[in-house]
Amino acid sequence: MIPAGREDLIALDRAHVWHPYGPMPGRSDPYLVQSAAGVRLRLADGRELVDGMSSWWAAVHGYRHPVLDAALAEQAGRMSHVMFGGLTHEPAITLAKTLVDLTPPGLEHVFLCDSGSIGVEVAIKMALQAQRALGRPGRQRLATWRGGYHGDTFHPMSVCDPVGGMHALWTGVLPAQVFAGPPPAEFDPVYAESLRSMISAYADQVAAVIVEPVVQGAGGMRFHHPEYLRVLREATTEHGIFLIFDEIATGFGRTGRFFAGEHAGVSPDILCLGKALTGGYLTLAATLCTPAVAGAISAGEGGGLAHGPTFMGNPLACAVANASLGLLADGGWADRVRLIENGLRSGLEPLRDAPGVTDVRVLGAIGVVQLDHDVDVPRATAAAVARGVWLRPFRDLIYTMPPYVTDETDVARITAGIAAAVAAG
Repeated sequence: MIPAGREDLIALDRAHVWHPYGPMPGRSDPYLVQSAAGVRLRLADGRELVDGMSSWWAAVHGYRHPVLDAALAEQAGRMSHVMFGGLTHEPAITLAKTLVDLTPPGLEHVFLCDSGSIGVEVAIKMALQAQRALGRPGRQRLATWRGGYHGDTFHPMSVCDPVGGMHALWTGVLPAQVFAGPPPAEFDPVYAESLRSMISAYADQVAAVIVEPVVQGAGGMRFHHPEYLRVLREATTEHGIFLIFDEIATGFGRTGRFFAGEHAGVSPDILCLGKALTGGYLTLAATLCTPAVAGAISAGEGGGLAHGPTFMGNPLACAVANASLGLLADGGWADRVRLIENGLRSGLEPLRDAPGVTDVRVLGAIGVVQLDHDVDVPRATAAAVARGVWLRPFRDLIYTMPPYVTDETDVARITAGIAAAVAAG
């Protein structure tokens, strides 16, 4: 029998539960959440916090949304899961067709995955298998730019920032990839030419270029000029290299466009989606590709893509993803993201002159305050919680990516929580 008391539960958590990016046991106790509704998390001690993180950027509709709850319950009444090998079902078929209709032109085939990191693994496998099938087996490396983050499994780790990222521990173990410098916020013709030169110099080794378009997420919450995506598109096309966009964090409206690549009007050969795909309800990702990529793989020696997760195409996840996309279909998300953007700008801009702050940046429903030192995460988090806000700073960044249903009053509360975290951190 598990004890129900808050202190007992925290003690069990401390003894047995290993939390992300931390030691075992943890250096500080986590906050115990009892329930969540709308944009609020209710803690076991009775406090309510406005969620400034959308559960790591996924819960774009908030919590306990009636439409998503109903979709999940209805699908559970039919079937919760069935293997995807040799079988199919309506939720997956509908989701695939919807994603093809929503994504940039040319992406016609959908591979459903377990999580964002696995979606990137699948994208890399697609590129490597297709190049091999096209008679270019020497193209086994990937190219990207510094400052990126693509997940915690092995090949995605290899294209995360090799110095400032979270995976420097694995240097020498991971495949050695090709890196350009981090992309500047403004357009720099010299940097653009360096991208072209890099791709040309390594063309006989590189299977694909992979980047997060416009916004680099967990690698540093940096924004870059969309024109660099057009440069990459032109250079990869010229050399027969595939272009992969990792839109796991940026997809479904977060940057003010439905997909961040739309800021440049560019279509990739392979696209990775996740996080907000199910509105934060269940883990699900999707990797889309062009007929050229799928055709090469299918005609190659393997006869198909060498990947097949046990929970691929999970009906519950697909059903709630369809409901989530349905909520976004009316386009109202754009106005809501614009209101959040305006609120973040007005609330965070005064922090530009605060002690220790080096930059303030806002794009869509993303607000970032960068410090000149690493954040004291427990202190900064506690300061935000005292203001009724949940934030999760990392490295030198205190940031927010709130649910799209966050109103102006709660956006103001979030920015006040960020200000408190900056002062404490």
